[in-house]
Amino acid sequence: MANNQIENKIRQLRFEHGQMTQSALATKVGVSRQTILSLEACRYSPSLELAFRIAQVFQVPLEEVFTYSPD
Repeated sequence: MANNQIENKIRQLRFEHGQMTQSALATKVGVSRQTILSLEACRYSPSLELAFRIAQVFQVPLEEVFTYSPD
């Protein structure tokens, strides 16, 4: 997805939560570190379930992790 419209603050939130590593977040949400890397780089859009799991880890609303910008 070259023009991904879903942006996220995962990297920022990881650092705000004790400098959590990509691997630690991946383990908490049940995906690979490479998936977290791809999400942070906006090369991959998460499933709705994964998006909610990530928000739960950081204890914030979904909208504080992911934003959608239509063309």
